[in-house]
This record gives sequence, structure tokens and C-alpha cells, in this order.
Amino acid sequence: MKTIVRWCDWQGNGLEHCYMREGPEGLLLEGVVAGTREGLYGACYTVRTVADFRTREVRVSYVDGPQLHVTADGEGHWHDMIGRVSIPALDGAIDVDIGVTPATNTLPVKRLRLEPCQSRDIVAAYVPLPAQVDGPFLPRPAKQRYTCLVANRRYRYEGLFRGFSAELEFDAAGLVLDYPDTFRRILPA
Repeated sequence: MKTIVRWCDWQGNGLEHCYMREGPEGLLLEGVVAGTREGLYGACYTVRTVADFRTREVRVSYVDGPQLHVTADGEGHWHDMIGRVSIPALDGAIDVDIGVTPATNTLPVKRLRLEPCQSRDIVAAYVPLPAQVDGPFLPRPAKQRYTCLVANRRYRYEGLFRGFSAELEFDAAGLVLDYPDTFRRILPA
């Protein structure tokens, strides 16, 4: 199944074009972002998972900025392909959360398969916004919680690592519709 969506930032200044392909081998997310959160930036990303939605490869590149290429074994062990070193700080993280896009919220929602009223705490590999990069451009561990409110449609996301909470609506493909105060779906609406 192939899906193309676009989001703008909540104020309507930034834009993202995202392509998702889901098949028996796993999920592919590819996107291009012209963002405005914490400064102006351009970014492109690619995320690959295996069939059970465990993240296996992540690439993020900021225009005139750093690049990131990491892989994971699906069991919580991550490796920096640019620096050619393991990333023990991410031990146990199964999902990636790329700060410039709501697309990666799809991954834990699909992987966890929560029933209404169920919640699960996870540690994600958080890829920071360009303005948040301090030192090597690598994902950081980020404690999060997902709670299913309506099966396959509405979830409460809590960024425990930053004291943030939002109710997220998802479409039939599993992609975010609106992410209050952050992203708004514009295509298809």
C-alpha cells in the first residue's frame, strides 16, 4: 500500500511531503520538510522497518547542516553508520521519533497494536531539530507513552522526556491527521 500525505506546521508556514509504502517486508517512510519550528530549516528523511514495524534504518539530512545515518537490529541496539560506532545510549529503543515530522508517530502505533484504554511506555530514538543539535548529530533516548483512546484512530502521545502531551488522530493508513499546536494535515484532508 502506498500513501502520500502533506502536512503544514500549525501556523501554516512550513510544509512537508511524505510518502509511505507498507508491504510484507515492512514500512518505508520518505519525506521532505521545509520547517519553521525553532528556526528555519530544510530536511529530508528515510525510515525503514521490518514487517512488525521495528525500525531498522534511519537517514536524516538537514540542508546546509548535519547528516545522520543509523541502523538498528530491531532488538534495541543501534549503530552510527557515519561514525562507525555503536550507540549504547539507545539500548532498548525500538522506534525512531524524528522531531521534524509527525510521520514517525506511525511506527509505535502500528507496532504496539494497543486496545482502547491500554497504554505502553517506550524509549524512542529521538532525532533532534536542527536547533537542538549540540555535538554529534545522533538520536537521543526519549521516554514516551502511547495510550489508545479509539482503536486505530486516536491515541494520547506523551513525550515524558519533555513534559508534553497531545491527542493524535490517525487515518486508515496509520498516519497522523493533526498534531495539535504542531502539524496540520493538508493533503489528503
